[in-house]
Amino acid sequence: MSETLATRGAAAPARGPRSRHALVVLVHPRPDSLTATMAARARDRLSATGYTVDLLDLYAEGFDPALRPDDEPDWADAGKEYSAEVRGHMARVAAADLIVVVFPVWWYGLPAMAKGWVDRVWNRGFAYEPATLAGRRMLWIGLAGGPADHFAAHDFDRVLDVQLRVGISEYCGIADVEVHLIHDTLTEPRVEAVDEVLGRATAAA
Repeated sequence: MSETLATRGAAAPARGPRSRHALVVLVHPRPDSLTATMAARARDRLSATGYTVDLLDLYAEGFDPALRPDDEPDWADAGKEYSAEVRGHMARVAAADLIVVVFPVWWYGLPAMAKGWVDRVWNRGFAYEPATLAGRRMLWIGLAGGPADHFAAHDFDRVLDVQLRVGISEYCGIADVEVHLIHDTLTEPRVEAVDEVLGRATAAA
């Protein structure tokens, strides 16, 4: 049997019921953006409620979203060893009890940086086949410039929910997942809106 990612340290050790560690993933090129401000607020809110928090700023850390051969899934070997960069990100995901991704909605979907992070890091042998992320919780928080009625009229909310909740999180074993879109961020930029989204997570023991 080939060596697994877990034996190479990418997966976290067993976590007890009192574990309280969150990974907050920020996806925006500008550190002064509303997205960055909301991610920082999420970090602070979680810290105030007892979580240790790892804030992962994909742009600031220079993450490369392009999937290259080193990190392409090997369908003949689920134990393939990926690049050092990807293994480092896998370890950060595996260490978290709560994963929060804060991103701008561009073209009614994930930004390329976020999609590339999923492509490279949520990879075969780690996030699926086998799924190692069961038992975690996940929040997708998307900032949408358009109004809610526009998104609803074209079913954009539902499409994003299915893609992120079912197509990514649940596929990787995370059953406790929510997708929240915060609308009208260009005309009504309410930083405190993230507090409402985090309410359920921060109330959990």
